[in-house]
Amino acid sequence: MSAMTEPSPGTNLAQLLADRAAERGWTGRPAFHAGEASYTHGELHDGVARAAGVLQAAGVRAGDHVLLVLPDTIEFVWAFLGSARLGAVAILVNPLLSEDEHAYVLADAAPAVVVCERELASRFAGAPVLRSDELAAWLPDAEPAPAHPVTPATPLYAQYTSGTTGRPKAALHGHADPAAFYQAMGVHALRLEPDDVLVSVSKAFFAYGLGNSVIFPLFAGASAVLWRDRPAPAGLAELVRRHRPTVLFAVPTFYAKLLDEGDREPFGCLRAAVSAGEALLAPLAERAEAWLGCPVLDGLGSTEVGQTFVSNTLERRLAGTIGMVLPPYEIEVRDEDGKPLADGSSGVLHVRGPSVLREYLNKPEATAAAFVEGWLRTGDLVRIDENGFVHHEGRVDDLEMVGGITMSPYEVEQLLATHEAVSEVAVAAVREANGASVLRAFVVPSAGHQGSASVERELQGLVRAHLAPYKVPRSVEFVPGLPRTPTGKLRRYLLREGAAPRS
Repeated sequence: MSAMTEPSPGTNLAQLLADRAAERGWTGRPAFHAGEASYTHGELHDGVARAAGVLQAAGVRAGDHVLLVLPDTIEFVWAFLGSARLGAVAILVNPLLSEDEHAYVLADAAPAVVVCERELASRFAGAPVLRSDELAAWLPDAEPAPAHPVTPATPLYAQYTSGTTGRPKAALHGHADPAAFYQAMGVHALRLEPDDVLVSVSKAFFAYGLGNSVIFPLFAGASAVLWRDRPAPAGLAELVRRHRPTVLFAVPTFYAKLLDEGDREPFGCLRAAVSAGEALLAPLAERAEAWLGCPVLDGLGSTEVGQTFVSNTLERRLAGTIGMVLPPYEIEVRDEDGKPLADGSSGVLHVRGPSVLREYLNKPEATAAAFVEGWLRTGDLVRIDENGFVHHEGRVDDLEMVGGITMSPYEVEQLLATHEAVSEVAVAAVREANGASVLRAFVVPSAGHQGSASVERELQGLVRAHLAPYKVPRSVEFVPGLPRTPTGKLRRYLLREGAAPRS
């Protein structure tokens, strides 16, 4: 990143990006492709300044929370950076969450304004709502708002991550944080250039997607495809044919599906693909590289860090690993008590660096518990080999990764346990033969009941009615018992391996 736009005290991210585009001659270059429309960097930053004016007219002031419940659209980018321009804090939320989950984040975030699409407006009646179609309609006549002065640590945005109890926590990041994770992944790993076109399967309301679709193209002077639809191989093939992307970002489950169902023909335009969200098994990585015809870089990031901090790169990669630590981050392996381990030992991954979360919103105890002597405890079990490559060995806790999304099985289990046919239940992410990770419920039927296709449908419907779609088990397996330790603790890892007791 050039020194002429290096973040410094008083540099607002929205203004930094606008200045960077002007100084480097990017204003006439494409920044975003959204549906049938495209927007240049100059048009985008003008729209951001006007969106800030619309938000200001709606009552948003510096320090206020703005709840963004939007798919990947140009309105998302306007609202995100418009909030930044005002010195407000954008709280990014998945629009596909259930009504109960949206009610929770509304209460937790206490926003001055909610920005959402028309279909969701009634869910947020307890707060002022600005619909995305209203934002678009009012934008042309809005007065551009000046950038509010900030420091690098001034809160910029927060994204929710699930905890072991299933209650989400919002990781808070500052104005200087995106520059750090762009430097790590965008520069060091991918060598992004203005001619690059990026497309991401993961959505921008997730940490992985926000970097891929918003932060990286704006820092690099490149362009990104904003894909509002639910990801599917056919939809991706259509976007690839239309926009000829050079870099694809996806998760292992999607790569497995793409290889099984996709049309290989249009993907010759890619120079690199990125995988994150869960470990990319070596056989799937090899198949994906051969199918796509380009390197597939596996890595590790988190909502707490903002994006990727360990990854294979175009210059240095090793199949079966998640790569090496990326500058400007540092990593360390410690034991369960937080004590550093000798080189080559397996233990819990810890990270520190300039974009590590400032705090969990409204959760000081959780914030304190996340750190060990200034290092963020990630909960990942890893080993670092003699060449610096990081080998991922699973998770310390029971959080599951499904389609690149971290979720707690606890809330799903609690819900399923309310059904009369369920005596015991455990939920785990199980890998299928094609390498995809899918959620499966293992159910011990209660007395007088037995497993059947109709009960399976009822259980899936129960979850679908109360939780987000990705939390619905793909299948239900009825078993005589669950694998447990002598003390009664669930051996969830056996379920992940498909080793549940059989009748």
